[in-house]
Amino acid sequence: MKLSSFSDYSLRVLIYLGLQPDRLATVGEITAAFDLSRGHLMKVVHQLGKAGYLETVRGKGGGIRLGRTPEDIVLGQVIRHTEGRIELVECFSGESHCRIQPACRLRAILAEALGAMFRVLDAYTLADLLRQPESLESIIGLSAAVPLVPEGRAG
Repeated sequence: MKLSSFSDYSLRVLIYLGLQPDRLATVGEITAAFDLSRGHLMKVVHQLGKAGYLETVRGKGGGIRLGRTPEDIVLGQVIRHTEGRIELVECFSGESHCRIQPACRLRAILAEALGAMFRVLDAYTLADLLRQPESLESIIGLSAAVPLVPEGRAG
């Protein structure tokens, strides 16, 4: 199973903002830091904002920041939100045309595996991803490239 790029980008946005809790960031900064498509990132930010994971400040000097503390952002919940309904195989949907479905145990086994994955993800929060901020900041160029701006004053 592979997570969608939407989920991947969502986690990257949350990590980026979690590394800088005292300032507003811009979509442009995040696009540059991760070399991502601005259009895709705008959709991600919009959805994360609607779900309450982000707070957006419009207008000149605006930007985005986390809408919750890193400890309150559960990875399993984020992935459920960004992935929507996960159908590992055709029989997960209501419109399966698989001939062996009435006798096959694969669906139950895969459902159990998916449940196990989410139990693990539910045990971790964004705070767990931010435990070694220096390494992350260095890799995406935050240490020297992005000055901290006091909250409420983005420049």
